[in-house]
Amino acid sequence: MPLAMMEPPRHSSPVTRHGSSPRRGELRENEPMARHVSWRTGGTAARAYVPADLDDLAIFLRALPVGEPLLFVGLGSNLLVRDGGFKGTVVFVHGVLGALRLEGDRAIYAEAGVASPKVARFAANHDLVGGEFLAGIPGTVGGALAMNAGCYGGETWNIVERVRLLDRSGTLHERCTEDFEIGYRHVRNLLADDEFFVAAWFRLPRGDGQASRTRIKELLEKRIAAQPLQLPNAGSVFRNPPGDHAARLIESAGLKGRAIGGARISERHANFIVNPAGAGSAADIEALIDQVQRTVCDKFGVELVREVRIVGEPK
Repeated sequence: MPLAMMEPPRHSSPVTRHGSSPRRGELRENEPMARHVSWRTGGTAARAYVPADLDDLAIFLRALPVGEPLLFVGLGSNLLVRDGGFKGTVVFVHGVLGALRLEGDRAIYAEAGVASPKVARFAANHDLVGGEFLAGIPGTVGGALAMNAGCYGGETWNIVERVRLLDRSGTLHERCTEDFEIGYRHVRNLLADDEFFVAAWFRLPRGDGQASRTRIKELLEKRIAAQPLQLPNAGSVFRNPPGDHAARLIESAGLKGRAIGGARISERHANFIVNPAGAGSAADIEALIDQVQRTVCDKFGVELVREVRIVGEPK
């Protein structure tokens, strides 16, 4: 369960007001998303925006047409963009929303574009423990918040104190954990449907920083040994069903090494789909995902649920 926390504001907090300030970020058209997702394939985004900072992002969102499809992307490590592309606007946050600092004695403030492993190391270097698992999450804070990412026995929302979100009107909100429905690889905002994570405060207990750094090193070595990190992939494709492991079911179904086009199920870890040299299309990967779901359901009666997000249009 999430840690106990201080009482933050529970509802809208219009922290930022910009009037008609001009935007300062970079707007691109027909941006190839294969450059921005870890599978190294997929279509283009109709528009893409690289904000200068959080204030600039608020200005940009305020100017978007109502109903414009909007997608926030960090490291793209849990995302597949179909070959027909995304007919909306993508906002890139990695390397832009990058604030990371200690607040008070035990709270870490991290913006959505900070890589999760960087938060783990930052915590250990400040003698805060319990966030070591973040080193095994290959995405950013924003993505980890959106799906309650976890590994090695830890989950993101177990260490969240409160979060900061931005809505399409450019208004910032601070919300606490009670404002969300939180589950295994699942988070739902109970107060609003159209807000985007831009930062979080993580609260961790004080402890042995050296032991924490040693644990991080051990977890990274374990990850390197067990996962096909040398090939383009998007991490675990499916959630683990209750009481079982998706990788075990996929391997037991005889699917390890199965390929469609240039994509294949990893021989090293059956819950990974790899795309060597980026030769597979997004359609190849999606077809392989569908085949795994059908085969496992037929053989074992288990419906595997995707962890990865699929967006866009078929070619």
